[in-house]
Amino acid sequence: MGRLLPPYRYLLLDFSLFAENFQIASKQVLILYIIAAVGFACDKIGIFTEKTARASNDLLFYVITPCVIIDSFFSTAFTPDSAKALLRAALGGVITHIVGIIITLPFFRDKKDPDNAIFRFASVYGNMGYMALPLAKAVLGEEGVFFCSAGVIVFQLFCFTHGVFTMEDRKSGAKFDFKKLLANPGVIGVAVGLPFFLLKINAPEIFSKPVAYIGSMNTPLAMLMFGTYMSNAGLKTMFKCKKQYLAAFIKIIAVPAAVLCICKFTGLMSGALLTACVIQAAAPSANNTVMFAAKYGRDAGTASKAVAFVSFASVITMPLMIALSRM
Repeated sequence: MGRLLPPYRYLLLDFSLFAENFQIASKQVLILYIIAAVGFACDKIGIFTEKTARASNDLLFYVITPCVIIDSFFSTAFTPDSAKALLRAALGGVITHIVGIIITLPFFRDKKDPDNAIFRFASVYGNMGYMALPLAKAVLGEEGVFFCSAGVIVFQLFCFTHGVFTMEDRKSGAKFDFKKLLANPGVIGVAVGLPFFLLKINAPEIFSKPVAYIGSMNTPLAMLMFGTYMSNAGLKTMFKCKKQYLAAFIKIIAVPAAVLCICKFTGLMSGALLTACVIQAAAPSANNTVMFAAKYGRDAGTASKAVAFVSFASVITMPLMIALSRM
């Protein structure tokens, strides 16, 4: 029989493991934010401005993101375990959004304040394409992207139903469009890649290589674009709104902590799957917050500042949540 260690030695081992995982996650988050800082600087000197970034948004949204998802299916061999893991990853995405919706129920309830819809949306919906996918790939590799692809689908389903209902301004006349629910990058990417995965088809190199090359642009372009948005967010006034602090606490602390507890202590997930789910849950507020605010008659400036503020705060909280998930 092995000799038992004193209790304090177990605590030291746990802390050492936590510190190691925190360092790994912090490094990956820092790398992404350095790229964002380059985008910030490029906007300030006029090389790559927010206007150019917004013009590139459709390219990233409808072409590059689906390629990232498709490539993850090409890179993952079908096994009963991987198929079950994909379903559990989708379930994790459902849990994440339901937890977020429930936690926000007591807050931002005053309908007389039109900005409350923005903060409610920002508290529930995370930055899947610009943060979760790149970070999952950096921390977990293609396996992380594979799991997060299920989360992207769930995100789109909630975003274009509950999200639209939350953000919709009845006075603007904008209405929910079911076609956009189907024609979104998550659905497109999974619709193309999933048959190759399920049928165990090896995609020919002449097709898989271009997909991989295009998908590889996701992380640098997304973070460069994110940097330009930060540059125009009004940093001097960004920290004055008290509701942003509540939205940040809900989005990057309360929701991922609750998801981590639910998934881990129920035995639903472990290992890389659990970490991928926590990465999705811990991602800062989605850039869709700004796009939906503009589309549905809300204040896009307030939305930009909320996204920027939560994203700044996530530099600390995301490594913390990732490290906890890998304990």
